[in-house]
Amino acid sequence: MKAGRVLIALMFALGLIGVFVNGAPLYSRFLYTSILLAFVSWAWTVWVANRISLERSTRELRANVGDVFEENYKILNQSNLPASWIEVINQSKIPFAAGSRLLTLVLANQKRTYNARTWLTQRGSFELGPTAINIGDPFGIFTTKKIFPAQETLIVFPMIQEIEYFPSSPGLLPGGHVIQRKSHDITPHAAGVRDYIHGDAMKRIHWRTSIRRDKLMVKEFEQDPQAEVWIYLDSQKDVHYQKEQVFDESPMQTVLFVRRPKIKLPPSTLEYSVSIAASLAHYFIRQRRAVGYASAGQTYTILPADRSERQEAKILETLAFVQANGELSIAGLVSTQAMQLPKRSTVILITPTVRTELLQAVDDLLLRSLYPIIVLLDAQTFGGPTGTDKIINSLREKHVPICNIACDDDLATALSNLRSTFKTQDFRSWQTPVSSA
Repeated sequence: MKAGRVLIALMFALGLIGVFVNGAPLYSRFLYTSILLAFVSWAWTVWVANRISLERSTRELRANVGDVFEENYKILNQSNLPASWIEVINQSKIPFAAGSRLLTLVLANQKRTYNARTWLTQRGSFELGPTAINIGDPFGIFTTKKIFPAQETLIVFPMIQEIEYFPSSPGLLPGGHVIQRKSHDITPHAAGVRDYIHGDAMKRIHWRTSIRRDKLMVKEFEQDPQAEVWIYLDSQKDVHYQKEQVFDESPMQTVLFVRRPKIKLPPSTLEYSVSIAASLAHYFIRQRRAVGYASAGQTYTILPADRSERQEAKILETLAFVQANGELSIAGLVSTQAMQLPKRSTVILITPTVRTELLQAVDDLLLRSLYPIIVLLDAQTFGGPTGTDKIINSLREKHVPICNIACDDDLATALSNLRSTFKTQDFRSWQTPVSSA
C-alpha cells in the first residue's frame, strides 16, 4: 500500500517538475498517468466498498465458558468490479475472538464464506460485532473502511463442572403438610378449580365440573411437601478477592484445531463462586430437585425454586451477569429470605468470607429447621486475608458440612469429595444450636 502511494507520488512529482523545466512530452505523460491512476484507484475502491455486504450468523446465542463458539461469515461483492483484497476485522469484545481474515481477489458478484471458532473464556454478554472491512484497489494506493454494526448478542454462561455427588436433605418429607403455594406442574395435591385459560393443558380440565357449569374448568394444584435446594451466593463486595492472572504464553490460535485447551478460571473468588453455583444448579436439576437461587449483588435477585430445565437456564443467565458489588452480607441475605423456605430444605452458602457473619447465618438456618452446607473459598489463596481455618473450626463444632476450596483446585473433584465425609443420613444428626455464635 505504501509502495503504491510512493510510486504515484514520484510519478506526479517527476512529471510536474519536468513539465515546468523543459515541457517534454514524456514528463506530461508521467503527470497525466499519475493523476489518472490515482483517480481510477479512488473510484474503484469507493465503488466496490459501497457494494460489499457482510452477514454474520450463528446457530446458538447461548453458550458456556469452555465451549467452542462457531460463527459463519458471508462476504458478497455485489459490484461489477473485482476486489483485489478485503480485510475482515472482528471488533467484538469476546476475549481471543476469532473471525478476522484477509481475503484476496474477490471477483465481481462473488460470495466468500468461512467459519470462525472461538474458545469462550469469560462469562457475560458480548455483542457479535461491530465488524470492520478494509478494501483496497489493485494498485495499492487507496483503502476505505466500512463498519457493520452488531446485530446479535451472545450470552456466555459460567463454566459448569460435572459433579458426581453432593449431599442434600431427603427429597420427600414423610407425613409433611402440603405447601400451600400454587404449582404450575401437576401434583397429587389438588387445590381447587378455576376457569379455563387459553394454553392450559387438556389433561388439567375437570370434566365433571365443566359439564355442571357449562364451561371449561381446570384443576389447580399445590406444591408437593418436598424439600428444596437453595443456592445462596455471597456477592458482598468487601469479601471477594482476586490475584493477578498469568496468561498462557501460547496463543489460542495455535491450539485451535489441534486439541481443546483446558480453560482455567481466573484466580478470583467471585469467578470460582459463580462456577460452583452454576455446577450445583446443573447437578440438582439433573436430579429432578427443585432448585432456588438468591444473591444480593448489583441487584437483589431471588429465583423461586423449580425443577425444570428452564429454571437452570434462568439461574445460569443470572449468574452470567453477577458482580461482587453488593452491600448485603451473607447473614443479611439469609435473614431476609430464609423464612420463606420450606422446612428441612438444603441451603448451600457459597462464600469466601472470614467474618463471623457466616456463623450467624448458619445458626439462623438451623433455628429455622433448614440444612446449611457451606462451600467456603480459602480467601488467602486468592490474595485475601487469613482466617479461613478459624471459620472452618467453628463450623465443624456445629457439625455443618464444609467444602473448602482453594485457588487452582479442581472444582468437580473438590465438590464431589463431600461423599467421603458426609452422607445423606447424617442430616438427621444435626442439632439446633443453643445460642448464636
